[in-house]
Amino acid sequence: MTSVPTPIPSRTQFVLEGIKHRILTGQLTPGQALVETELAAQFGVSKTPVREALKTLAGTGLVVMNQYKGVTVRMVDADMAREVYDVRLLLEPEALRRSVQRGVSLDTARDALERADGATDTAQRSLANREFHRALYVTCGNPLLGRMLDEVRDQAALVSAVAWAANPSWEREATEHREILRLALDGDSDGAARALHSHIASFVQRAFPEAQGKGEQE
Repeated sequence: MTSVPTPIPSRTQFVLEGIKHRILTGQLTPGQALVETELAAQFGVSKTPVREALKTLAGTGLVVMNQYKGVTVRMVDADMAREVYDVRLLLEPEALRRSVQRGVSLDTARDALERADGATDTAQRSLANREFHRALYVTCGNPLLGRMLDEVRDQAALVSAVAWAANPSWEREATEHREILRLALDGDSDGAARALHSHIASFVQRAFPEAQGKGEQE
């Protein structure tokens, strides 16, 4: 018998999305302490939904719960970047290839790309870029593959936020996004998959060159 996930209470969901947004847009930085009482006051709720939200975020890998240090935003290093981007490199290009082969609409990806191009701040651009990538793989026809990529999506966004803070590379990535979408719209599934693989690989190589070296040694 398949178990049905327990719905998250609305207040917990509200806090969860609020904290996640702050982490993924750089308002809360890696290593920063997340104090329940402070967050409860900021969101206007009791500590219970904050505590439950933090537990969920720990499960997705965005925060770390430590018996002695409390809860902190997850630190980003080369090992984490390599692990997360290894998964993306293995799965995301194949998911895009299948989406293109199925001939699905890519209007959502096109809309997300336009929002990214027209963004007025890094937070808007970051969220639009995440939506662009998800739109490429979520229509692959394999729900399990989509869920697996969703599981690393937030961690990948955290890696990106840290990398962009140190070395903004929006214009280069926007150009690569447009080329990926062009190939996909042309029905070139293999070309789109190759372009996406190159896009993901080159980003982590630029942002965390030491991650590439460790991966080659293993």
